[in-house]
Amino acid sequence: MPTPEAAAPPEAPRDCPICPRLTAYREANRAAHPDWFNGAAPSFGDPGARLLVVGLAPGRTGANRTGRPFTGDHAGLLLYETLIAAGFARGPYEARADDGLTLIDCMITNAVRCAPPGNKPATTEEAACRPFLASRIAALPRLKVIVTLGDVSRRNVLRALGLKASAGIAGHGTEFQAGRYTVLNSYHCSRLNTNTGRLTPAMFEAVFARARTLIAGGGDFR
Repeated sequence: MPTPEAAAPPEAPRDCPICPRLTAYREANRAAHPDWFNGAAPSFGDPGARLLVVGLAPGRTGANRTGRPFTGDHAGLLLYETLIAAGFARGPYEARADDGLTLIDCMITNAVRCAPPGNKPATTEEAACRPFLASRIAALPRLKVIVTLGDVSRRNVLRALGLKASAGIAGHGTEFQAGRYTVLNSYHCSRLNTNTGRLTPAMFEAVFARARTLIAGGGDFR
């Protein structure tokens, strides 16, 4: 089922020029670190995935450096360890794009594909990148469950599906239907949230256990 905003390819070009501020930031990082990826980070995972995990944007020293979502920064540790434990990933996670890790029935993407200054994209940048997110969703024919990491991600997913940002339920562990998809919202697995105890490993694992149940058809929407 195509999404209303699906009018772009699922992946942004590496040197995407749409957002001037993000382009300038990318060029500054490229000048300082020419060996980094320094581009619009592509999605990672299984093209037949029934689970899509949506973050906000690449971290400067994470996906902007390695070229793979949530790889190389603190947030990736909890995310990939949890995916491995839930059976959505296989292999070692060694915080580099060539570590041999593969995703199973799962894909990871970001609402904004280029690293923003201060890890905070502007709302105009979210809107400019949203057609890529809509097309990414539409290009997954078996997709059933979307896990959003943080409320900004949740709102972008809803808008990408042609719904109001207020249509979903905010907060960790919330669950709602958005068209043909079930959306599960989690707090973002950022260092701030994990270090303060706002998000614990058990809380995060519960979200993906629920995703596994829904994908397996063993749990009705609640």
